[in-house]
Amino acid sequence: MPIATDIVLGVVILALLIYRQVIARPVRARGLQIVVILALIGLFQTVGYFDNNHSGDGTYAALGGSLVLAAIFGTLRASTVRLWIQDGQVWQKGNWLTGGLWVVALAAHLGYDALVARGHGHGAPSVGDATLVLYLAVSLGIQRLITQQRANRVLPGGGPGPSVPGPGGAFGS
Repeated sequence: MPIATDIVLGVVILALLIYRQVIARPVRARGLQIVVILALIGLFQTVGYFDNNHSGDGTYAALGGSLVLAAIFGTLRASTVRLWIQDGQVWQKGNWLTGGLWVVALAAHLGYDALVARGHGHGAPSVGDATLVLYLAVSLGIQRLITQQRANRVLPGGGPGPSVPGPGGAFGS
């Protein structure tokens, strides 16, 4: 897949992720399907990059460092998601900070690539461009897991509970 396509796909996915973060919706234990789909697409792109470009140990180390950044930003964003109980289940909604952290996470990924990974491919396209969707999948996966853990603590036993305090009440982490 051409690098320009990787970037466009990454930006489109990022826009969808930000939109989904700032709307109120239930926290679902089965909500990892999107993470799995993004991870598969990201792995496909990453393998394609490594198959078509001569890459040394530095490129693999740069990819590892980038995925650590993804996990850090996923953890930070999880703390910005508001949780509350409505109709017997936990709901979630991010805010402007959640969306802003997605944009900063993308900038950090591409900036890290520009500072660390450029040149490891010996004139090849950037590993950061090729691994953008994988980065988003890891970041979303970490955020999703932490949000699910928080939601499990909100309801006694982690299961359905009473619909209090209602839509106006919020639970912290």
